Amino acid sequence: MKNLIARFSNDESGATAIEYALLASLISVVMIAAATSVGNNLAAVFNKIAANVK
Repeated sequence: MKNLIARFSNDESGATAIEYALLASLISVVMIAAATSVGNNLAAVFNKIAANVK
């Protein structure tokens, strides 16, 4: 039992998985924010072009 508790306290694979999950979620949030910003700017450019074409 003592060996099991010592092995459990030394196991860091779960912590590593959580760190990777947090990193992946942070990257996805940044990518979504960037895509939204680019999309809004692109829509504004197209709207400006469409207004000038009319």
